Amino acid sequence: MTSSLDNMAAVDCDVAVEPKPQPQILVQEDVQREAETFKEKGNAFYVKKDYPEALRYYTKAIDACPRNASYYGNRAATLMMLCRFREALEDSQQAVRLDTCFMKGHLREGKCHLSLGNAMAASHCFQKVLDLEPTNAQALLEHKNAAAILEYEKMAESGFEKQDFRKVVYCMDRALDFAVACHRFRILKAECLALLGRYSEAQSVVSDILRMDSTNADALYVRGLCLYYEDCIDKAVQFFIQALRMAPDHRKAHTACRNAKALKAKKEEGNHAFKARDYEAAYKLYTDALAIDPNNIKTNAKLYCNRAAAGAKLSRLDQAIEDCCSAIKLDESYTKAYLRRAQCYMDMEQYEEAVRDYEKVYHTENTKEHKQLLKHAQLQLKRRKRKDYYKVLGVRKDATEDEIKKAYRKRALMHHPDRHSGSSAEVRKEEEQKFKEVGEAFTVLSDPQKKSRYDCGHEMDDNGGMDMGDFDANNIFKTFFGGPGHFSFETTSGPGNYYFQFG
Repeated sequence: MTSSLDNMAAVDCDVAVEPKPQPQILVQEDVQREAETFKEKGNAFYVKKDYPEALRYYTKAIDACPRNASYYGNRAATLMMLCRFREALEDSQQAVRLDTCFMKGHLREGKCHLSLGNAMAASHCFQKVLDLEPTNAQALLEHKNAAAILEYEKMAESGFEKQDFRKVVYCMDRALDFAVACHRFRILKAECLALLGRYSEAQSVVSDILRMDSTNADALYVRGLCLYYEDCIDKAVQFFIQALRMAPDHRKAHTACRNAKALKAKKEEGNHAFKARDYEAAYKLYTDALAIDPNNIKTNAKLYCNRAAAGAKLSRLDQAIEDCCSAIKLDESYTKAYLRRAQCYMDMEQYEEAVRDYEKVYHTENTKEHKQLLKHAQLQLKRRKRKDYYKVLGVRKDATEDEIKKAYRKRALMHHPDRHSGSSAEVRKEEEQKFKEVGEAFTVLSDPQKKSRYDCGHEMDDNGGMDMGDFDANNIFKTFFGGPGHFSFETTSGPGNYYFQFG
């Protein structure tokens, strides 16, 4: 019996001293110590702001002890500093799953939601902190920030519906002060910048997003929208199609793609009709194209200008000018619209307006061609402002020398001051001026050299007449009617009936 018990005792002893359970406990303690060492190293790098190294050591700590909430919390804090908010959100959520009372975990989860633009989810997280600690200052502040984002979102939605795109941009800028990593807000801002014609700003925003995520359908759509509004329709369609590949139900991309194709087709039809000299058809096609998308500023400016060209060919000059004005209103730098409007003004003999447009073009694009156009318009304006000597004498521009003399004789006798000596002072002054203009007209038109200069619009004075030097209408009259003899006007049978008598 004793021998058997001794053997069992030995066995028990053997069993008791068997090393299997003890190393498991030792291994766990070693792993925990190692994990803590990793965490401490991570903390040291975090303090030095060496976030990539901190991230590496926190990850080692998690790999060693994947059930420790603080390790996930520390790694989440590091990922936030690296602006990797989606990964930080996952770690924060794991931290609070492991420890529901982990306030820093809830705060970090809320902050990640806030940075990503999920204001409602952020509010719930901050409220959990406040449930645990009602006076937590950070939670109170962040809860207020989440409420502000929700308000800006609401205002932006209302602004977009009213097409108040400036308001939307303002709201998104304010929201992005808190939601620094929210692509949704950035894309909405970029879309509104595009709708405001601020294409380079819009493209800069979406290009940053596409560098991080080349498959973002919304960013692809806005990139296409910028190209579409810059009249690069073929490239725009490619981006719309790419967006639809990423998100087949993308309503805006589908509508924009359809509009872009329709606009291009209708514009090309109009151009083809214009080249075929079917101006009525071209006019209608351009009108149809203008109805497709009122927001496409640059393309519509070109369509207005094209319709103006068709209208001018149809002798609808007033409409053509109106279309050019519409084009310029959409695009103030559109040189072609200024030139086309100026030509319409020239055709309508509205030379002051034409000069104004040509001056603007010449100051913008100082070319020889534009200088000549401006010079020609200025000459026509000068001619328009001058005295019409042909009209003064009542003759055609191709009148002969004898016709000019005969016209002068008639008009000079009609307006001679002596003939109106019995009239009122106002009438005498008016007739005296007309008498002077008749002499002026005869002096110019009876001299081939002066007539040629006059017809070319040269040598005009400030009053719109030729520079006559020491001109005296009476001397011209005396010379024409035979020298310095005595002459007078006498009535024959009552007021208004006169005859001219030489002495």
